[in-house]
Amino acid sequence: MPTLPKPSWSPTFATRTEGASSELAAILALSAGTDLISFAGGLPDPQTFPVAVLEDLTARLLATDAATALQYSPTPGLPGLREAFADRLEHTECRRPEPEELMVTSGNIDAVGLLAKALVDPGDVVAVEAPTYLGAIDAFRGFQADVRGVRMAGDGIDVEALDHLCASTAVKVIYAIPDHQNPTGITMSAERRTALVDVCRRHGVLVIEDVAYRELTFTDDRPPTLWSLAPDVVVQTGTTSKTFFPGVRLGWATGPPAVIAQMVIAKQNADQCAGAFGQRLLEEYLRGGHLDPQLRRSNTLYSGRCDLMLAALDEHMPDGMTWTRPHGGFFTWLTGPEWLDTVALAQRAQEAGVAFVPGRPFHPQRDGANKLRLAFSLAGDDDIDEGVRRLGTLITSALENR
Repeated sequence: MPTLPKPSWSPTFATRTEGASSELAAILALSAGTDLISFAGGLPDPQTFPVAVLEDLTARLLATDAATALQYSPTPGLPGLREAFADRLEHTECRRPEPEELMVTSGNIDAVGLLAKALVDPGDVVAVEAPTYLGAIDAFRGFQADVRGVRMAGDGIDVEALDHLCASTAVKVIYAIPDHQNPTGITMSAERRTALVDVCRRHGVLVIEDVAYRELTFTDDRPPTLWSLAPDVVVQTGTTSKTFFPGVRLGWATGPPAVIAQMVIAKQNADQCAGAFGQRLLEEYLRGGHLDPQLRRSNTLYSGRCDLMLAALDEHMPDGMTWTRPHGGFFTWLTGPEWLDTVALAQRAQEAGVAFVPGRPFHPQRDGANKLRLAFSLAGDDDIDEGVRRLGTLITSALENR
């Protein structure tokens, strides 16, 4: 019997998958490499995971509330966790969302994907900071959005440039990360926040505010959230992956009731609901007052690593390189001479035992070739100086051979 050729499935793929990126998966793979000093993935350190508390909560839930914890959840989320999220937002942001303004999500990227599914038609213009979180770029492009980058200044998005874009183009949505931004580590100033929501209200543009890193702050300076400034035009999306633990994939979205209602419908037609067991664990964790002490410990850890990273950059990076000096989050962002190719540099760095992420994937127009992101969150204290030293040696060599 003749051997039949294997079928090719590529022609059956949906048009919207053309150009889909696998770079996020590659970053996570680099982060897991045991033979590298990895500054690649923005992963929390496992020593921040509340294992002892979780052991107690898990035993208690299984003994007293298994019928709820092991069952399906309502699509908007379990009422208890939604109430706990509302309490938390009221405490931290001085505004409490109404029940119809809040839902539970399966992490932050789920919320962004649900918003893309609910709002974006093929060809719709979505504005993002340039650079921005590459997962969000992929989420919007997955629904065939026309993703446009708006340049960043030292204290956040260039609001004047955004105003010009909105005046000349029908922008439907803008996605922003105001606090300790991924990938730059920049925090948007209070003045830019006010100006941003004013521009979006005037042009009728919905703002998606990603607050994934807001509570990972090393100072007392906490500008108001975009959502607290303008709940009528802002959907805030948050995650507990960096502050609780990522294994349960939980987050929230709060915003105008009509938008949240559409997100709930989109979730019903996607994964139906976030896992109830994780929701009950998180609710009890929040109700037990465990989050703030853990945040203090986590921020002490990450602040120390940030200081080590910045000190190593000051010592080992050659003239011609600049970098941001974050006050929270997981990242610093390096910029080199225009001719520097950080994609080629990344390959040489891996051969030297160091991993980082080149800048291009964070730009929707694929510029930023002379930039790179370093994550300090998971790197061991003893590895940070050595990893930066190796990277600085490679960059110095590139400069000298130019």
